[in-house]
Amino acid sequence: MAGARALKALIFAAGSIGGLSGAAYGLLTGQSKRARTIIGAPRDLPLNADGRYLPDGTGPLDPTRGDALSFAMLGDSLAAGLGAEAPDRLPGVRLATALADELERPVRLVTHAISGSRTPELEPQVDRALIDPPDLALVIIGGNDVTTRLSIGASAALLARQVERLMAAGTTVVVGTCPDLSIIVPIPQPLRTIASRYGLSLARAQRRELDRIGARAVSIAALLSPEFLARPHDLFSDDRFHPNGAGYELAANVLLAPLCDAVRQAQGFTGAGRVASSSGT
Repeated sequence: MAGARALKALIFAAGSIGGLSGAAYGLLTGQSKRARTIIGAPRDLPLNADGRYLPDGTGPLDPTRGDALSFAMLGDSLAAGLGAEAPDRLPGVRLATALADELERPVRLVTHAISGSRTPELEPQVDRALIDPPDLALVIIGGNDVTTRLSIGASAALLARQVERLMAAGTTVVVGTCPDLSIIVPIPQPLRTIASRYGLSLARAQRRELDRIGARAVSIAALLSPEFLARPHDLFSDDRFHPNGAGYELAANVLLAPLCDAVRQAQGFTGAGRVASSSGT
């Protein structure tokens, strides 16, 4: 979610979702104004360090030179890495480096994710990715959908449609489902509870749709929320909405195993951690 400016939209969405009375709506609006005074403004754009990463940790190198497993990041600010303090702390870089080490082959990182994106805005990202379909893609989206009038079912169906497009092009896809917005403490109560309920319901709907099409889903809420709730000062950036480098490291550690498993199942291995065959890179 794009920080303080998202709170106004979240208030509007809360009224639409919850059928709030005028008094309740006014209460939430007042809470939102107070929250915006303590939430810092994030950078306009996250950092970027796309390129080719080697098993020894070297990178980013020229992406056009040498064979590599192509790995795309799609979605919102969590996929783009907004809040990371340095390029080497971006989630895509951490994952590309770890994948190269685990799979014992170079990995080419391409980031299509855009901060603030909602599920309807995933389609143009997939359009760009399919110009040169990646071997592997990680999609994280949904946290901003609470600020729209889009129903939970429609949002999940849109996600599945875009994942199907990637899969049809031969891309192995892993999706991190919507996070639990209750971890964002500057969102006041009861607005935070409304946002959390929406996000968790969306995550469940996303998983149902992904299961239906045979795609892989990872529950970000279940795996990461306890740590973020316990250690907010350690894991959030200065804007208090987005993870910092340590937060993204925690997320990458959770996502690495599903990504490695997905690649191994899709491409075949002849031993611990080594790809036996390459696919179009």
